[in-house]
Amino acid sequence: MPGREELPDTLKRSPKKAQDTFIKTHDSAVDQYGEGERAHRTAFSAVKHSFEKVGDHWEPKEKKGPSDAKAAGGRDTRAETAGGVDANAGKEHLLDIARRLDVTGRSRMTKAQLVEAIQKANARETRRARG
Repeated sequence: MPGREELPDTLKRSPKKAQDTFIKTHDSAVDQYGEGERAHRTAFSAVKHSFEKVGDHWEPKEKKGPSDAKAAGGRDTRAETAGGVDANAGKEHLLDIARRLDVTGRSRMTKAQLVEAIQKANARETRRARG
């Protein structure tokens, strides 16, 4: 069961509440499903309910709730995940996140394009933080 030293790197750089949410949910999921991928997915799902990934860490969302169609549809949905981006947020919020992540061309992007560009920027920042 993960302690603070075993948290994913992005959560180590995140608020204590995000860390606590992951650890508590992961431990409960391990009790229910056993150690492994399902426990990790369940824990990240709980984090995504209250936090969104911005760059190389997680930040509290303005409004709690599912962050994308996958989270809203549950385990059996075929919908794609947005990788921690709050795809249900308004376009202005997404533009603000894109601005903070220095996404070029953001003012001409649709909401779906912003979500994808933020996902790529998040992955880039996470790689950079690990490097």
